[in-house]
Amino acid sequence: MASCFYLNLYLVFFLSCVLSPSLAQTANSNLPFKAVNLGDWLLIEGWMKPSLFDGITNKDLLDGTQVQFMSTNLQKYLSAENGGGANVVSNRPSASGWETFRLWRVSDSSFNFRVFNKQFVGLASQGTEARADSNAPGNSETFEIIRNDDDPNRVRIKATNGLFLQAQSETLVTADYGGSGWEDSNPSVFKMTIVKTLQGEYQITNGYGPDRAPQVMRDHWNTYITDEDFRFMSSNGLNAVRIPVGWWIAQDPTPPKPFVGGSLQALDNAFTWAQKYGMKVIVDLHAVQGSQNGNDHSGARDGYQEWGASNIQDTVAVIDFLAQRYANNPSLAAIELMNEPVAPGVTLDDLKNYYQAGYDAVRKYTSSAYVILSNRLGEADPKELLSFAGNLNLAVIDVHYYNLFSDMFNNMDVQQNIDYINNQRASDLQTVTTSNGPLTFVGEWTAEFAKGGASMEDYQRFANAQIQVYVRATFGWAYWAYKCAAQHWSLKWMIENNYIKL
Repeated sequence: MASCFYLNLYLVFFLSCVLSPSLAQTANSNLPFKAVNLGDWLLIEGWMKPSLFDGITNKDLLDGTQVQFMSTNLQKYLSAENGGGANVVSNRPSASGWETFRLWRVSDSSFNFRVFNKQFVGLASQGTEARADSNAPGNSETFEIIRNDDDPNRVRIKATNGLFLQAQSETLVTADYGGSGWEDSNPSVFKMTIVKTLQGEYQITNGYGPDRAPQVMRDHWNTYITDEDFRFMSSNGLNAVRIPVGWWIAQDPTPPKPFVGGSLQALDNAFTWAQKYGMKVIVDLHAVQGSQNGNDHSGARDGYQEWGASNIQDTVAVIDFLAQRYANNPSLAAIELMNEPVAPGVTLDDLKNYYQAGYDAVRKYTSSAYVILSNRLGEADPKELLSFAGNLNLAVIDVHYYNLFSDMFNNMDVQQNIDYINNQRASDLQTVTTSNGPLTFVGEWTAEFAKGGASMEDYQRFANAQIQVYVRATFGWAYWAYKCAAQHWSLKWMIENNYIKL
């Protein structure tokens, strides 16, 4: 009778784990994690260490830089008529979308110009007239930007025929000017305005070029995060790291240009150090082919979000690679399938299709690693993945909470920021935390806010309020980031200077 009792008890436990993923998910004694993001290590975000870009010639004209050109003679802006697919004109008194060109960097001074509708500026097949109707850049779509020594934003634009673009009239822009000079009346002189820049992995590797980028990146990987950093993290109460990586890591050591090999060895090192100090690793696919949000940390070349259904197979292949490589490593806690997809550009249907395929890829190699699904940014229902993820075992919903990046935070004082955490963020987290659904993870948060002139005590109170709320996330939280030139974004600096105690 006793053996039947224990057999029935075992069956009840087994079935409860199978039928209710949430019960199985509570079994990991490491939860909830207190983690930190190793941002700007294996995936560059230039704002976190701007000095990395200092050695690049024309470092303000990297891939994705958005520029506008005003004819000094006509006092009108160049524009891709209709946003693309037609002539380039110079008849706009002010500049917005059609008057903005995104650079694809070919060399230190040569570029392709991508327009609003994603075509490229080039010369007409017969003649010198400038048009914006090419779907792919080639020789005739390549231009050299020549900057004035005294004013680098005063430029002339040379075509591959050796002649300069000139605004002959408001409706006629041609590449046939052979003269010189920088006077305002010169029809080939333009005032260049830099509207926006990107500083990500694509920008730094293409900026330095194939001869210099490999050494720059290796030096960074070998020094930015080391064994000593894992010792520091572990000794200060952290038990996990979230490591952002780019899709090209799956093709290491020879990824597609301009990316360079070597980040995979650094990730291997992280697993070794994590095991040495009793920590866990969350591998986060932060950048996917096509870009899921257009931000520099998505590996985007020019800031367009273009990931979609056609990219799913290639993205799943990256997850398959990572899962196969690290499935049996005792330090693997989870694989995050994608960071911060943006709505409405990434559709919910495409995202669910990818998440299911990515989940299945992980499960081919491990039944014990968690699979993390990032909520969409933008106009999206924070609960839209709950029922879907509830059918997946060991699934986690990742949400990112910043009191930044919205005008609503700009005029909040310190107490209002703290109240927002205690009220709104607590409610937001409760909304996605259910008793029988996926676990929840505040995968990014920071102690920085928009309030200027705050005191040390203000930052301590703001940080502590977030810790007290985010500890309710059933999978845990991860601070952004471990190191950063901006001090309050750097958890290491915050710990060393007694702003945060974990």
